[in-house]
Amino acid sequence: MKPALSTKQLQLLDTAEALFSQKGFDGTSVRDISEAAGINTAMISYYFGSKEKLMEEIFERKSLNIKEKVADLLKDDSLGPLEKMYSLVDMHIEGIMSRKTFHRILLCEQIVNQNPSIISMVDKIKIKNSEYINDLIKVGQKKGVFKKNIDIPMMTNTLIGTVSYMLINWDFYRNYHHLESMTEEEFERLVKKKLSAHIKNIYKAILTHES
Repeated sequence: MKPALSTKQLQLLDTAEALFSQKGFDGTSVRDISEAAGINTAMISYYFGSKEKLMEEIFERKSLNIKEKVADLLKDDSLGPLEKMYSLVDMHIEGIMSRKTFHRILLCEQIVNQNPSIISMVDKIKIKNSEYINDLIKVGQKKGVFKKNIDIPMMTNTLIGTVSYMLINWDFYRNYHHLESMTEEEFERLVKKKLSAHIKNIYKAILTHES
């Protein structure tokens, strides 16, 4: 088992995550991180080895692994196949929205695509999560609820892409609908509700025989 991170390591990770979100990975130096965290630059090498390894630790810490959620859903006989997929949609939305800073970094790194180790890590997470989703879909297919030949990566891209794009257009969406008077918490609740209904409608069309 991997040892727990110290308070100082967690502080460094949180500081680096905030800076990577603001300035990008390449635009953030080790000195930037150490100064913002109030830590000697040598401590970053001591704790993580390099800026790249620090970034990998952030990804490992913040990436959404759905294995346990899917295992629980597979055992839950009170929900139908579509309801289980809906539960997964809400978990993804909540996971992304509660990690806004991290997902902005994730989006930026995939667009820039200049760090092979990070892209490799992201791809591995996507593959594992797609395999777990496939387990849920197979149950629905066996029951005749879901269609055959579901394109899981495309379906996952629809979910993550929609939520991610909302994050980078957060202020535009609020201004377009004249919701400036809402508090940040009220607006976030509204966005989650809107995203949930929108994506579930799309998933129903993709997965089921209903038009």
